[in-house]
Amino acid sequence: MILYGGAVKKKWVVNSAFMVLYAFAMVLVCWGYRMSFGDELVPVWGKDDITLTHFEQAFLGMFPNATIMFFQFVFAVITLILIAGAVLGRTSFYAWMLFVPLWLTFSYTFSAFTIWSTKGWLSKMGIIDFAGGYVIHLSSGVVGYTTAYWVFPSFYKLIVLYFFGM
Repeated sequence: MILYGGAVKKKWVVNSAFMVLYAFAMVLVCWGYRMSFGDELVPVWGKDDITLTHFEQAFLGMFPNATIMFFQFVFAVITLILIAGAVLGRTSFYAWMLFVPLWLTFSYTFSAFTIWSTKGWLSKMGIIDFAGGYVIHLSSGVVGYTTAYWVFPSFYKLIVLYFFGM
């Protein structure tokens, strides 16, 4: 929060602080740990269960479930904060309030389930993502780049289009 507050103009500091705090709050409230690591609903998503009951031992019983839940909670927050860094000073807090739960539900849980869950189809194919290269960095980087491109001021879009042909 302090890092992003120092990276923007003075008038955007409060907005950036609230974006980071809202990311923490929404991940805590609406992040579906069961959608990412629960029983399979479809090949790319787990069943949602708000009660957080009926857990298997996480990661073959090597770690307690509470530890893994906190670890994955922080991963989900970091992913959102990386996206927030791409749109700081370019978007309103209200747009962020709409974006966060939608992205968590339809993008993050999808990629976390398919790669990190033992029931995910990419995991069953043998794909291993040790440090979050796909689930965290690639997904947030692509979303950050696309949102920054489309939310960017139009004058700069013209410059990018003219010089880089994007």
